[in-house]
Amino acid sequence: MKKPIIICVDDDETILDSLEIELQNFLEAEYVIETASSGSEALELLAELLEDNYEIPLVISDHIMPGMKGDELLKRIHQLSPQTLKIMLTGQADLSAIGNAIKYAKLYRYIAKPWQAEDLILTVQEAVNSYRQEKRLAEQNIELQRMNEVLEKLNFEQAQLIAQLHENESRLRQFLDAMPIGVGVLDARGQPYYINQKAQEIFGKGVIPDITAEKLSEVYQVYKVGTNQKYPSLELPIVRALKGEIVTADDLEIRQGNKVIPLEVSSRPIYDGKGKIAYAINTMQDITERKEAELERQKFIEDLFELNCNLELALEAESELTTAARRFVPKEFLSLLGHKSLIDVQLGDQVQQEMSVLFSDIRDFTTLSEQMTPRENFKFINEYLSRMEPVILENQGFIDKYIGDAIMALFAGKADDAVKAGISMVQELRDYNQHRIKSREHPVLIGIGINTGSLMLGTVGGKTRMDGTVISDDVNLASRMEGLTKLYRVSLLISHQTVARLQNPTDYSIRFIEKTKVKGKSKAVAVFEVFDGEDQTIKEKKLATKAVFEEGLFLYYQQVFGEAKRRFETVLQENHADTVAQIYLERCHRQL
Repeated sequence: MKKPIIICVDDDETILDSLEIELQNFLEAEYVIETASSGSEALELLAELLEDNYEIPLVISDHIMPGMKGDELLKRIHQLSPQTLKIMLTGQADLSAIGNAIKYAKLYRYIAKPWQAEDLILTVQEAVNSYRQEKRLAEQNIELQRMNEVLEKLNFEQAQLIAQLHENESRLRQFLDAMPIGVGVLDARGQPYYINQKAQEIFGKGVIPDITAEKLSEVYQVYKVGTNQKYPSLELPIVRALKGEIVTADDLEIRQGNKVIPLEVSSRPIYDGKGKIAYAINTMQDITERKEAELERQKFIEDLFELNCNLELALEAESELTTAARRFVPKEFLSLLGHKSLIDVQLGDQVQQEMSVLFSDIRDFTTLSEQMTPRENFKFINEYLSRMEPVILENQGFIDKYIGDAIMALFAGKADDAVKAGISMVQELRDYNQHRIKSREHPVLIGIGINTGSLMLGTVGGKTRMDGTVISDDVNLASRMEGLTKLYRVSLLISHQTVARLQNPTDYSIRFIEKTKVKGKSKAVAVFEVFDGEDQTIKEKKLATKAVFEEGLFLYYQQVFGEAKRRFETVLQENHADTVAQIYLERCHRQL
């Protein structure tokens, strides 16, 4: 916080030093003493201090100074800072100068030179106190003026509010009287305070003063619906609202002679500014038409009940037929053809679309089935297929057909869906085999082949029997991929077309097997193994030897069979169960 400043002006440096010392000792650290040796210097100092927002309570100036006399200086200081008090020091009794200073500069006091220290200190003390009192008085006057202005504004606003309140109250009554529902208000004592026009029509009367809450049902003829019992007054919704409840009820009726008016009532409390209940308001609606409509609706419902029962039976039968039909024709098949119902399907409907095809087959199923009875065969196949079907559905595929123990599934979305389904099928098979081993049954091996390409999906057959199918070389290639799993003795093979359509092939554990010609294809097909579904130990070994395995493949296709042979031997030392490496090692032996 900036300290107030007292300015001392004299052309005699000795006098300035004396003034500064005497005032500083008296004023201690409460004020800052600044000095100037001429009138012009004093004015410059004053201007700088005022610009920096310093408070200047007092200026003490000599009269006889070169350039500018004291009375002229104090006059100009008064023009710049009227609230600053001025004391003149004079060695000569120049009454004219003192008069000018009093008249034009509002001189507070003059002191003759040489001065008495006590007289100087007393005069300065009185001047500072006077400045403070005038400052406080000015601040109080400003605050009083501000408060008067605020009070005038509040009085004006209050008058406006009162006028507005009267206008709003009048308008509110007009609004309430115009409302199509009845409105009634009780005051805090439980006496009627206001009833609008609609409520007067319902009750047949308006506000009846000086009645208590206990008399409301009797006076306004309020009954329990369908009885001759007056509604208990203390249970009336509006009376309960006076106790702080928010109540809705439709078990009241008003009787006017032979006329009965059923009501729906909603009541709530109204609080004053202190949070106390001042009123309770009641809205009521004549629900005669609603009651009549409810009776008609009830009769209508009863009339429809029997018809609905029969309709529900028919719908249940249709639903069962639809559910049964979906077991034979997947809803995804219908959707791809652009149909919502099986009824819409026509012979020859077709659509061309890029899809992924998955074929799976149980290895050596004939040998397995020969060891089982027909009943056991069906039980085994259904047990196996019931485990594989959910895996395919969970990966956005659907089963096109079962071919004995084989599965043909289609995936209309990403190629990743088909690959993930194949991986999950291998993992599910491991769990199933654990179950079979515990049951002392032989584990099962499967082969899965996946290809992605453009397919023709549609219906084939005749007038009395047709089936949905897909036709394309790419379908046949998927079947060939599955067949190659038997040659390489691996679980899951995919074509290069499927690899090319994976969103991020590095997310999978994939290795190139070979480029081979398959039956029905003139061009060689790149074949890849996906081994994410394998046992963790086998998977880790294949990943660990993948680089060496691929070096062996490269050398083999470069016909450097001796080096290729050594690479495959290295792979088999690490993973002796790697059937693909075994096949390539045998091929190298035959070439050497």
